[in-house]
Amino acid sequence: MRSVEEKPEWKPRTKLGMLVATNKITSMDEVFENGYRIQEPEIIRMLLQDIRSEVVHVGIVQKQTDAGELTRFSAIVAAGNENGWFGIGKGKASQMRIAIDKATNASMLSVIPIKLGCGSWECRCNQLHSVPFRVTGKGGSVKIEILPGPRGLGIVAGENIRNLLKLAGIKDAWTRTYGSTNTMSSTTKAIYSALRSTYSVG
Repeated sequence: MRSVEEKPEWKPRTKLGMLVATNKITSMDEVFENGYRIQEPEIIRMLLQDIRSEVVHVGIVQKQTDAGELTRFSAIVAAGNENGWFGIGKGKASQMRIAIDKATNASMLSVIPIKLGCGSWECRCNQLHSVPFRVTGKGGSVKIEILPGPRGLGIVAGENIRNLLKLAGIKDAWTRTYGSTNTMSSTTKAIYSALRSTYSVG
């Protein structure tokens, strides 16, 4: 993975954007508690100033047209602040840089809160270092289970999955995966689904 640097110039276009720009809303918790829909990625960057984005995967998509072969780039980007906020985005474009930018903006718009905790029977330290209970997620043919781990365990997973969970704020966890985890599109979707269920299930 490699980091993506962002230096946007922001002119709010939505009601929520104006509330954030004028400091009438100062936290992501307020946004979610009031049920606002986030339509501008700059809102996330302003309220979560420690958020960063990382390119998870870049691929080439080729399509045969009447005019010949059309080549486009596809990108998957993850966003997180390593402290309970996480998003995944995809983008396609004729240039790699534009595809990454599109995916980065999409990842910001999909940012969700992750409930952190200590659900491990081996630990019970009540600190926010793992998931509070076992969660599962599915994306395409890929299924992932994330189980609470004791402090100091680290994240027992492959490198790609480990990096994504760290971005969300998880430091210790066991994982089980089923299916072709080399397909990053399905894997990222499964991870996002599992992390989202920390709130929907709990």
